[in-house]
Amino acid sequence: MKKLYCFDFDGTLTYKDTMFMYLKFYDSAKFRVQFIRHIPLFILLKLKLAETEKVKKSFIGSILKGQTQEKIEKKAKQFFEENYPKIVRENAMDFIQNIDRDNTQSLLVTASLDIWTKPFAEALQMQLVSTRAEFKNGVFTGNFIGKNCNGNEKLMRIKEEISNSKYDKIIAFGDTSGDKQMLKWANEGHYQFFH
Repeated sequence: MKKLYCFDFDGTLTYKDTMFMYLKFYDSAKFRVQFIRHIPLFILLKLKLAETEKVKKSFIGSILKGQTQEKIEKKAKQFFEENYPKIVRENAMDFIQNIDRDNTQSLLVTASLDIWTKPFAEALQMQLVSTRAEFKNGVFTGNFIGKNCNGNEKLMRIKEEISNSKYDKIIAFGDTSGDKQMLKWANEGHYQFFH
């Protein structure tokens, strides 16, 4: 029986949101300043008066834009080494370790950036489907390649990733409204399963 597992990352497999964690880890002084500057935007976001993608780009860009890919990836590796596996929920880790790898494809599907989620996907032996950071001449532009990987985009990107592969069962795990489409599409959609 061939299965496809689709795991959301932040909040589903982890205890915390890795975007804030990584940006703070990257440059805590800059993070504090930019976090305060972005509070009005975060409030508008909560009130659904601002676009998630725009706010996210602005906040991530305010800390990482203009930084070299080499430095960003080095910091991402250090961030991973410092936080894995302790930020991953124990029962999620147990579940993943017991996956029958011969008959299963596993995707880590996240709105977080590939910058810091790639080492986690590799450690969990999953293919990464994420929001992609744009680099030009080895420098982060502050932009994304394509859209923020959330909601409908998440589902579209999963379908792209698996293209014409056939599965007997598709099982998805998520914890927010951004996972709704993915959970609905799967044969089995589990909401906050590891909480």
